[in-house]
Amino acid sequence: MSAPLIELCNIRKSYGGVDSPKVEVLRGISLSIHPGEFVAIVGASGSGKSTLMNILGCLDRPTSGSYRFAGRDVAELGSDELAWLRREAFGFVFQGYHLIPSGSAQENVEMPAIYAGIPPAERHARARALLDRLGLASRTGNRPHQLSGGQQQRVSIARALMNGGHIILADEPTGALDSHSGAEVMALLDELASQGHVIILITHDREVAARAQRIIEVRDGEVVSDTASEQAPAEPAEHLQADDLRQRLDRGATLKGAWKGELLESLQAAWRVMWINRFRTALTLLGIVIGVASVVVMLAVGEGSKRQVMAQMAAFGSNILYLNGKHATEREPGGIVSLDDVAAVAELPLVKHVMPVIGEQLMVRHGNNSQSFYVGGNNTWFPEIFNWPVVEGSFYTEADEANGAAVAVIGQKVRDKMFGAGSNPLGQYLLIGNVPFQVIGILAAKGASSGDQDSDERIAVPYSAAAIRLFGSARDPEYIAVAALDSSRVHETEKAIERLLLQRHQGKHDFDLTNDAALIQAEARTQNSLSLMLGAIAAISLLVGGIGVMNIMLMTVRERTREIGIRMATGARQRDILRQFLTEAVLLSMVGGVTGIALALAIGGSLKLADIAVAFALPAILGAFACAVVTGVVFGFMPARKAARLDPVKALTSE
Repeated sequence: MSAPLIELCNIRKSYGGVDSPKVEVLRGISLSIHPGEFVAIVGASGSGKSTLMNILGCLDRPTSGSYRFAGRDVAELGSDELAWLRREAFGFVFQGYHLIPSGSAQENVEMPAIYAGIPPAERHARARALLDRLGLASRTGNRPHQLSGGQQQRVSIARALMNGGHIILADEPTGALDSHSGAEVMALLDELASQGHVIILITHDREVAARAQRIIEVRDGEVVSDTASEQAPAEPAEHLQADDLRQRLDRGATLKGAWKGELLESLQAAWRVMWINRFRTALTLLGIVIGVASVVVMLAVGEGSKRQVMAQMAAFGSNILYLNGKHATEREPGGIVSLDDVAAVAELPLVKHVMPVIGEQLMVRHGNNSQSFYVGGNNTWFPEIFNWPVVEGSFYTEADEANGAAVAVIGQKVRDKMFGAGSNPLGQYLLIGNVPFQVIGILAAKGASSGDQDSDERIAVPYSAAAIRLFGSARDPEYIAVAALDSSRVHETEKAIERLLLQRHQGKHDFDLTNDAALIQAEARTQNSLSLMLGAIAAISLLVGGIGVMNIMLMTVRERTREIGIRMATGARQRDILRQFLTEAVLLSMVGGVTGIALALAIGGSLKLADIAVAFALPAILGAFACAVVTGVVFGFMPARKAARLDPVKALTSE
């Protein structure tokens, strides 16, 4: 007789205890099972035979006693080693078949091989061969509800054999079958026994038990008879010895499996579950979709508004500094920035252009029409410094500036008010003050900045003409507009101008320097804050969607508790179950994220058609999608961990 595969010594199992009555199911069972044996464990309902099978198959642990498998004490094995035993050494055939409803016959058969890390091509071929051998070649793609009871039981036998099935644990395998299907299943078990598999058959049917070589009767949790001494088991040469199985256990329990294959299977299984429960999935996705779409659209609207405001303000000169005189102290007269200062500032390397400005509100007449407008004398750098092109006609030239020519370039509203909207005033004259000026150009529409006077109600004339003809030749510039060479170095340019003027004004700070860059930056910060606020408000809906994912995953764990037990019985480790359900939560969130982005882009297109500023930014889109995925991980982890920590026996017997 070879060394036993299974040795039980005084195994006891009880339930209850502190808050409930203690019930002892197994009461000191001791037995040994050797390679090649076909053993039937018989007993009436409630005798403890199913509990004994669960302990034999490492689905449950005894309360006390010793269980040695191939010479190894099972109590010393960790959860991964126990999973290896269920995956590689044992094959379970249950009375209720215990097939996963969402998987096909072939997918159910392949499950132990997936957790064993067997490559897809190999496991596909092995599963098809097993199903063909059991007469189910035409049923590989059928789901359990499309198979008869006998066919489902044959699928469960094929699953038990997928990784070798050295020890077949069959719990009432014919109990739910008709006599013909039951006979077929028993014939298969006889064949497996003749091939060297250890068959442990749990039954209450004496006729079924009579097929075994050894019958162990259990009554009230105790072994009352054992025919082992009456009939020696056949030992085919090809059956696996205990020493070989122990060596394989020592080597294989430390293997991590093929994580890529397991992850792919998890994704496929997750997608099947989502597709089968399409309506519920759609309702769950709604929260994620709305959350992602809201975040993306809100940030896009905020970014679009920011860019629009920035563009409008940049049109007024983001690199422009304004220089004018001021009182150095309260007792001293106001400082003067002269034309000599203008020439000196123009020589600085960080300065691109300098333009003196002189102007004030003047009465302007054309025929019987008279209006008050701002009239400013500027040099020829006006269009470039103020980023303000001429759209009709032309701007005055250096020659006009040198000669003090009485020519004028008018804003859009000056044209509308003085000549009529859509009219052509080029070549006509305006009486500015008491001096006639010929209109030679019309400026582009610009509007007002931050509540200032409307820029389109402006008239630009040569600085020399303004000084000589309108304001008096001795008058100094009202202010000086300075264009920095680099808009990113406006502050540095400002410091250089300040040092120069302090030197020219004998150390007196009788001048003032301002720029629009600070205003634009402040506006940008305001817009950024607004965008973040809108995004934060929208993110609340994403949080609500995440809670929906957690809720649905908790419900899924409850609904699929038996499936979890089946996976554990076929060798799934805790991390496999965790990966399975976490993958489902993440896949759910990813689908919701992609759908939400698509919805956001569609909404954004509609908003653009309505002339609402929208600017989608790739970081915002990727960020929203990443948040959706993180939501799936965070809110799916707790349900997944709960699933991974379920007790295999309780999971299998759940309704």
